Amino acid sequence: MYTLKILFNKPGFILAALVVWLSQGAGASQPGAALSSYLEQNREQQIADLTATVNINSGTLNKEGVRAVGKFFEEPFREMGFTTEWEEMPEEMGRAGHFHAYREGNRGPKILMLGHLDTVFEQDSPFQTFRREGEKAYGPGANDMKDGNLVVLYALKALHAEGYLNESNIHVMLTGDEENVGKPIAKSRASLRRLAKQSDIILSFESTVNETVTIGRRGASGWTLTVTGKRAHSAGILSDETGAGAIYETARVLDAMRRELGGGRELTLSPGMVVGGTRVNYEPATFTGDVYGKLNVVPQKAVITGDLRFLYEEQKQDARATLDAIAAKSLPLTQSKFEYRDMYPAMAPTEGNKLLASLFNNVSQELGLGEMGMLDPTMRGAADIAFAAAYADCLDGLGGDGGGDHSEAEYVDLEAFTVATKRAALFVYRLISGDFIPAQ
Repeated sequence: MYTLKILFNKPGFILAALVVWLSQGAGASQPGAALSSYLEQNREQQIADLTATVNINSGTLNKEGVRAVGKFFEEPFREMGFTTEWEEMPEEMGRAGHFHAYREGNRGPKILMLGHLDTVFEQDSPFQTFRREGEKAYGPGANDMKDGNLVVLYALKALHAEGYLNESNIHVMLTGDEENVGKPIAKSRASLRRLAKQSDIILSFESTVNETVTIGRRGASGWTLTVTGKRAHSAGILSDETGAGAIYETARVLDAMRRELGGGRELTLSPGMVVGGTRVNYEPATFTGDVYGKLNVVPQKAVITGDLRFLYEEQKQDARATLDAIAAKSLPLTQSKFEYRDMYPAMAPTEGNKLLASLFNNVSQELGLGEMGMLDPTMRGAADIAFAAAYADCLDGLGGDGGGDHSEAEYVDLEAFTVATKRAALFVYRLISGDFIPAQ
């Protein structure tokens, strides 16, 4: 067993902890052995359920398909004593909504478990069906993240079968638009943020990476730079009367961005599109534009769009301040202005997250499933858990393992799928079973 001493002080359920390895001899504890046995006995049924959910097209914009995958989970959760609900989104948002399953008790921390129902493969995609080849299975969303949803379900089924869920306080939320978040985000992620504020620990079941768990993820922010200059004959370029024109000013700003903010890993800044000339039309909704310009005319407008990735919220704010300072130093007769768009916040790698990862690693070793390290946070991008990360200790990457995500080569390793479920089941058991000793 483990003894984990925890100081309660929100936000951040685990502010200090002492993890002591007390297991003696080889093999898992009785709970670990019982949970693993259940999952081995039900392994083919879990794979059958994965097959069934993968074969339901649930591209983000296929609202009926997303709802159908959510409906698949209703009865299994109800059989375990969970209350299930479907959260609708406004019709104008064009999103299906979210699935919820929850039970309320008085034992252990309040745990929020996250997954998502949608995939990047819409109804017109040629990649639509599950295909198994031994211990490797291909299919749309097989690894991102329909396997993770089934890890959640079967970990809880194993706990329920052994009577370990009694009086636990668990909320499962499977979002319907993780791959293409509904706008406004304040509405589509309102319930996730509300639940996070009420939770002590948040676990997300996106896929694992190279036998690691995820203690942090970078956030994402969009930016648009609009540059204006004076339209004139090209013969006067860089003169006092004509100025530098919009494209020279664009080059200055982009080069300053590279010099002052480029080259890091935690913070990255990337221009994604540039349009500039005499006449410019840019459509932000579709990220498209068209331009007209002549060789002998000084360009009067340019529009540049890109993204900003960051590991800490302070990095985002500092970077924006630097960009504004760069824009203020415009060349003669030009003007530059940045506008910003928040997309995903960051999941910072907190001490509480690291302590959860340490406990998860011990659980894996108890089961004889090897060490689970902590993934470099700069290696993972934005995800739903980021909207919750500011309010409680978090851990991600608890799902299965595979590859080829977002491509027609997407696959899941079925052996790793079973392993991930065993780890998750015992981990949740440790969280709710009283191995946490609250400080007096």
